[in-house]
Amino acid sequence: MREEIVDIERELMLIGRHSAMATLRARQHEGRLERSTYILLRRLEAEGPMSIGQLAQAFGLDTSTVNRQTAVLLRSGLAERIPDPDGGMARKLRITAEGLRHMRQECALILDGLATVLADWTPAELASFAEGLAHFNASIGAPKDCRPADQSG
Repeated sequence: MREEIVDIERELMLIGRHSAMATLRARQHEGRLERSTYILLRRLEAEGPMSIGQLAQAFGLDTSTVNRQTAVLLRSGLAERIPDPDGGMARKLRITAEGLRHMRQECALILDGLATVLADWTPAELASFAEGLAHFNASIGAPKDCRPADQSG
């Protein structure tokens, strides 16, 4: 195995560890979204209404898993079921105004945290890191961009 691949695995493991700790700390603050809830809301905001099957395909998950996760969104009023806007048979999930508000609030907290961690990085280092992560995500089929439409900067 190439040494660089081993180094990347170690760094990704550490990122996962840091993410787990950040999630644990975030849960101590009332109103914070679970990671899976946040990810689903970001996708719905970026792509528009999607069926359970479309979400499962987008994330490479089993439909029963996505069904359980989206049930949380529906029960909490963060998403709603609507008829397919394109006239299809499957009902779709759409982010609600409340879901959008929570998702944007969570995004702002995450961005603030990243800004703190990356405060002493140069613009070139930030651009290179973002480019590398985008390339990595494209290699595994992740969405390109799901920034809120009204986000500036």
